Amino acid sequence: MKNKDELNAFLTKDTEFEGKLSFKGFVRIDGRFTGEIVSEGTLSVGESAVIRSDIHVSNIIISGEIRGNIIADKKIQIHAPGKVFGNIQAPAVIIEEGVIFEGNCRMQKVDKDQDKKLAVVS
Repeated sequence: MKNKDELNAFLTKDTEFEGKLSFKGFVRIDGRFTGEIVSEGTLSVGESAVIRSDIHVSNIIISGEIRGNIIADKKIQIHAPGKVFGNIQAPAVIIEEGVIFEGNCRMQKVDKDQDKKLAVVS
């Protein structure tokens, strides 16, 4: 059985991917991704990453750019020089100094029916 913090997939900065990504465990993206991301695991978004996606994960650690709504069942961490353009929702949100965040933030436990009602920010 794999450790939940073990790296399961890694998209390097020269990688471009389009579609739906679902995974268990830990995935890091440093490249470009367009589509949808759904997981019960942890997503790490590196400094060189550019993601255009609605995201629903347990935990997310952001240092790159995301354009889309983010729902985390446990925690959202945005570290400089991270950029998020979209709404975020999680019980715990950490936004470091130097981050760019344009959207609404809701800090509460995710209601499974509520996550379908968040509007997309363009």
